[in-house]
Amino acid sequence: MTDLFDHAMQERMKNEAPLAARMRPRTLEEFVGQEHIIGPGKLLRRAIEADRLFSSIILWGPPGTGKTTLAQVIANTTKSHFVTISAILAGKAELREVIEEALERRRLHNERTILFVDEVHRWNKAQQDALLPHVEAGVVTFIGATTENPYFEVIKALISRSRVFQLRSLNQEETGILIDRALSDKERGYGDKRIVLDPDARAHLIEVAGGDARNALNALELAVESTAPDEEGVIHITLEVAQESIQRRAVLYDKDGDAHYDTISAFIKSVRGSDPDAALYWLAKMIYAGEDPRFILRRLLILAGEDIGLADPMGLVVAASAAQAFDYVGLPEGIYPLVEATLYLATAPKSNSAGAYFKAMKKIEEEGQISVPRHLMDSNRDAAAMGHGKDYVYPHEFEGHFVPQQYLPKRLLGTYFYSPSEEGYEAQVAARLERWREAQRKALGIEKVINIPELSEEKIQEMKRKIK
Repeated sequence: MTDLFDHAMQERMKNEAPLAARMRPRTLEEFVGQEHIIGPGKLLRRAIEADRLFSSIILWGPPGTGKTTLAQVIANTTKSHFVTISAILAGKAELREVIEEALERRRLHNERTILFVDEVHRWNKAQQDALLPHVEAGVVTFIGATTENPYFEVIKALISRSRVFQLRSLNQEETGILIDRALSDKERGYGDKRIVLDPDARAHLIEVAGGDARNALNALELAVESTAPDEEGVIHITLEVAQESIQRRAVLYDKDGDAHYDTISAFIKSVRGSDPDAALYWLAKMIYAGEDPRFILRRLLILAGEDIGLADPMGLVVAASAAQAFDYVGLPEGIYPLVEATLYLATAPKSNSAGAYFKAMKKIEEEGQISVPRHLMDSNRDAAAMGHGKDYVYPHEFEGHFVPQQYLPKRLLGTYFYSPSEEGYEAQVAARLERWREAQRKALGIEKVINIPELSEEKIQEMKRKIK
């Protein structure tokens, strides 16, 4: 009797489920999108169709792209026992229970178990470690789904034993197919209703859904369920109704996840690349998604020193002024100094010559610290007893406030770390510096010049991490 009641309840819940859940594809033929991984002849499709999914896999992609759906298609296709757990709700105790049942199933019936872990990035390292030995031993075939970059959020040992498949946001045609299918399906969708979806309303739902199938179907459901039929029983979905049903595009932007770092990276690279239009686009995405403007301003301050430098010294001034102005004003008006700084830096001449510091730092690492030449030492303490500061020449007593003398340790004379660019103000610096260097070479008899080559980005990042 209990089974009958349970079955009736499950059927009722299935019929009352949201449209997106009811319309979830059940087979590979119903699946829309992701042709690059499950199209005809692709490895994953062949493995699913042949029920030969022996290797663990991780499905990585934005919300609404079909990760959970693909797992359920596998569940519907395979002869293995399929178990689903949510990393948000399940912990090590639940995992232990699943493993024990999988062992018993293999021992008694020689039946394999496929374990699907939704939102696997929610598990901490200890929880993921608890799964690892059972994946290694083949007790379960693991399928993980995540919206975050698994190479950062999943332990390396589990990654190395899994094949990662990256899912993409649906294109507009694919989203349209899902909407049309929901309107025509009499069993799970609205095929038994008389619905007229205006072309511009359909286009709006597709556009604003942003490649998220769940978002599109949820909006369609809201539009249908909230619109009363006319006298002839027709539910008419106009553009106005569609706009009310999906007013704001849900921007994928987790402040601790990939979208956060990828978007700020795109923003900074656009400013560095002197593309103000792209910079404004990524800036708008961040502000729209609720990013802290102070975080953006801090990155602009770094960029002003790192990528513009002396090509336009005002870049740092503008960025610092914008940061201060924002603290005074806040949002929404504070967006103006933020935009002004973005546009100024994007359109300013560029130079990364400030990175010369890391050349000097590398030289220190290689050769250690060399004593300060005596004439450059502090004369306020040991001038009389030790001769510190003796023979130092004061530049301001000479024409042009310059006099050639030794400043580097003797064995480094002729070593040039700084290579000014020919951009903007720094072009003037380059000409002036060359005159001073030439005078210094003649006065000190420097015959050999060593221009330290530029460091790779990887090396600079490594040296930045050493700065405390």
